[in-house]
Amino acid sequence: MKKIIMSAIIAGSLVSCSQNKDGSTDSETKTENNFEVKADRFADIQVLRYKVDDFDKLTLDQKKLVYYLTQAGLAGRDIVYDQNYKHNLEIRQAIDNIVRNYKGEKGGDWDKFMVYAKQMWFANGIHHHYSMDKFTPQFSKEYFQKLMDETGSKLSEASMEAIFNPAVDPKRVNLDPSKGLIPGSANNFYGDGLTDAMVDDYYNKIIDPTDKQPISYGLNSQMILDENGQIKEVPWKVGGMYGPALEQVVFWLEKAVGVAENEPQKKALELLIKYYKSGDLKDWDDYSIAWTEATEGDIDYINGFIEVYGDAKGYRANFESVVQMNDFAASERMKVVSDNAQWFEDNSPIMAEHKKKNVTGVSYKVVDVVGESGDASPATPIGINLPNADWIRAEHGSKSVSLGNIIDAYQAASGGATIDEFGYDDKEKERDKKYSELADNLHTALHEVIGHASGQLNPGIATPNVTLKSYASTLEEARADLVGLYYLMDQKLIDLGLMETLDVGRAAYDNYIRNGMMLQLRRIEPGNNIEESHMRNRQLVAAWAFEKGKDKNVIEKIVKDGKTYFKINDYDALRTLFGDLLREIQRIKSEGDYEAGKNLVENYGVKVDQQLHREVLERYKPLNIAPYSGFINPVLVPVTDKDGNITDIKIEYPADFVEQMLYYDEHYNFLKP
Repeated sequence: MKKIIMSAIIAGSLVSCSQNKDGSTDSETKTENNFEVKADRFADIQVLRYKVDDFDKLTLDQKKLVYYLTQAGLAGRDIVYDQNYKHNLEIRQAIDNIVRNYKGEKGGDWDKFMVYAKQMWFANGIHHHYSMDKFTPQFSKEYFQKLMDETGSKLSEASMEAIFNPAVDPKRVNLDPSKGLIPGSANNFYGDGLTDAMVDDYYNKIIDPTDKQPISYGLNSQMILDENGQIKEVPWKVGGMYGPALEQVVFWLEKAVGVAENEPQKKALELLIKYYKSGDLKDWDDYSIAWTEATEGDIDYINGFIEVYGDAKGYRANFESVVQMNDFAASERMKVVSDNAQWFEDNSPIMAEHKKKNVTGVSYKVVDVVGESGDASPATPIGINLPNADWIRAEHGSKSVSLGNIIDAYQAASGGATIDEFGYDDKEKERDKKYSELADNLHTALHEVIGHASGQLNPGIATPNVTLKSYASTLEEARADLVGLYYLMDQKLIDLGLMETLDVGRAAYDNYIRNGMMLQLRRIEPGNNIEESHMRNRQLVAAWAFEKGKDKNVIEKIVKDGKTYFKINDYDALRTLFGDLLREIQRIKSEGDYEAGKNLVENYGVKVDQQLHREVLERYKPLNIAPYSGFINPVLVPVTDKDGNITDIKIEYPADFVEQMLYYDEHYNFLKP
């Protein structure tokens, strides 16, 4: 819930890429030291690589810590496949075996099969990582059976149906209430027979809205009906569901404890291990507090069942891991944001009773990612703010990071094709090319550090996943985006030395409206509405501001030479509108106003202008830009002496996406289908 992903505001500038007809990119795919960023391109995906600078400057114990934490993350890789869909592990096993062992004719159907295989690996399953729609194989069932026969692969009839029958489990996460959020979602969080009403009734009975320190109900369990038809939660823990994988996670975390940089970091790791063994969500809260307060040291990590985007009901979380090292110079430059968190809260346009009187323990760092797994890989966030529990954030603070080398890799793979096509005039295009990179970085920082950390719930109001239900994630991301947008046009950022001109804010506004109203539409199929939470958030903000500003022509829709543009005529007025919407969404969250939240999302964030959608798709075709990007991870290689003791850790940069996926299957396959 507290995660900003690549497409949030920077889709127009960082994901755009000037490409050749074969899909390759020109010189901009390389960083300053000639590190090749681009690795693969298939379907709607571009696979990149990221570099870890200064890894060799770490001490041996720090390198070991990074290595152990990375191994702990990879050990949980299978979990997210099974969480995403009950047949994923069996399907992946068959596909991996085919790719590894097939010796027959290549080209034609084989190439189509390989695209499907890569899509499955990239999405951690057979549903698209973003749209949540099931992939449609471009090869026949008969051809797939032939591949299985020739490689000795096996697949159940249910899994074959899942692949080839479009009517079977078409959507991993369904947010259309008319279809039933749980019955309409193919994820493996809920067993057969459960309905939305049953789940709501279950939690309404056990959740006390007056509890000031509520656990994260349902975060780490599968919900099923037992043999008596009673609801039962099956915890994900050592000795329970996903036990074999979590045993390996714990094995590596225990090694990490031995090389922790300091006592607070060690304590947090020990509490994480305790939680994985107990499955007790009170242990998760204890760990989250300890992790939040462990701010010293050069190495940090995210590991656990954390984000609930994959559950339409907003309770259950996917496993994910991110291991990172501090970028000291960049962190020092941006420290001023967290240092002034109270000023931002005090000067927010939200209602006084919804402001925090004391913004506690907000930390912010720019980091270099060293390894990712689970829900964070191959598609990765660019910024993270945790923990998610509102009461922990209020009492103990939060930690925010921008993933600097991930952002650098996106920028190295970017070009000017998108702004040249969709920017209204030369002034807008020039401003974007000059300031969009800084605008993106500042918006990420403000979104994570100030946005998610701001505001408070009214006394007696339950957590947003209970009060706002399936709309909670969309509204939370909109709230954080609006905080960033509001302050990007504030003189305070100039006074703090974060930027030199408000043209940075204007570039951010142009980009956000352009993306929310048009560019992001390239990510969905013609005729569809918007279901993904971040996309709903962006259209909600842009479309609401466009409508509310019509009387004063704040944003003008212009058709020139048959092409549509959205031109901002009054940036100050738009900032006021952003502040108005921020105040309303904070009120909705603070008061738990479900109907108002639902109306905002459904009226502004869901429906698509189909004519405009067709136009956007047509204008994007000649640009040959992949809508989505993700990453191959570096590989950490231990160097040992004759007695097996680690004497160093070397970092290598594989270039083959298929190779890495097969390597992961061989070394981290701990859950058997």
